[in-house]
Amino acid sequence: MMSDLPLDQVRTLLAVVDEGTFDAAAAALHVTPSAISQRIRSLEQRTGRVLLLRTKPVRPTESGAIVVRFARRLARLEDEARAELGMPGTGEPTRLSVAVNADSLATWFLPALTRVPSGQPLCFELRRADEDHTAALLREGEVMAAVTSSPEPVAGCSVRALGRLRYLPVAAPAFAGRWLGEGAGTPLHEVIGAAPVVVFDRNDDFQDDFARGLTGAPAGSLRHSVPSSEGFVAAVAAGMGWGMVPEVQALPLLREGRLVSLLPGRGVDLPLFWQQWRLDFPALGALAEAGAAVAAETLRQAAAD
Repeated sequence: MMSDLPLDQVRTLLAVVDEGTFDAAAAALHVTPSAISQRIRSLEQRTGRVLLLRTKPVRPTESGAIVVRFARRLARLEDEARAELGMPGTGEPTRLSVAVNADSLATWFLPALTRVPSGQPLCFELRRADEDHTAALLREGEVMAAVTSSPEPVAGCSVRALGRLRYLPVAAPAFAGRWLGEGAGTPLHEVIGAAPVVVFDRNDDFQDDFARGLTGAPAGSLRHSVPSSEGFVAAVAAGMGWGMVPEVQALPLLREGRLVSLLPGRGVDLPLFWQQWRLDFPALGALAEAGAAVAAETLRQAAAD
């Protein structure tokens, strides 16, 4: 049971995961690397499970992730108890680690951080990941909260709906005229499969899903991979290919004539959810409320449709 685990060993496991190597964890904890190895071996013997993959950097196993989550929650509870008792803390700010998808970072999430009450020093540690994979970071104990596309809560976490981030199929006017029959009356479904397309990375299937809805086949094979939300929009506006751009980023460029909509009035909605540890931690709760407030102002909500 977790209550039977030596806390120094639990903290050591967390240090190794956070620092990435046994030597770095030893330096952070001011002990020798052999002491770190001994504590980890003892913890693995006590649990009867391998807790770390000895890679570079080291990674927790599925069992190790459970202990890492426990260690992070324990650290937060200790900080709260010290504050409530008026005991001196470490002097370091409270760290809030959150996994966020790139488009949320570029459109609405950062303003939420500025709304978190500044009653205590906070340090935000953001991990960028695809919205389908942010929950995995939460499950592995790497972050305390995540913006995710999954409504199914990770074990030990709560979930709340944020709204829907709408994506519009757009292209530069010159590109649309050359490749997509813009102005020539050619149906989009007849030409989109041959047109160059911009994707975020190999896991980005937004463009393929949109093309399948029109033709039953994925987007064309001529693909430009641009793994940055701002860079993605710039690449589409520059005429490198068509792409699915978040509505909040596309609208100013549509008004300026730098982009045209491939199917006016049509878009694809990505539901987003906030998941966080089910823990009475005021700073995390304040971040959740700030995020929900900004999301309500920026993302599409059911009542608005």
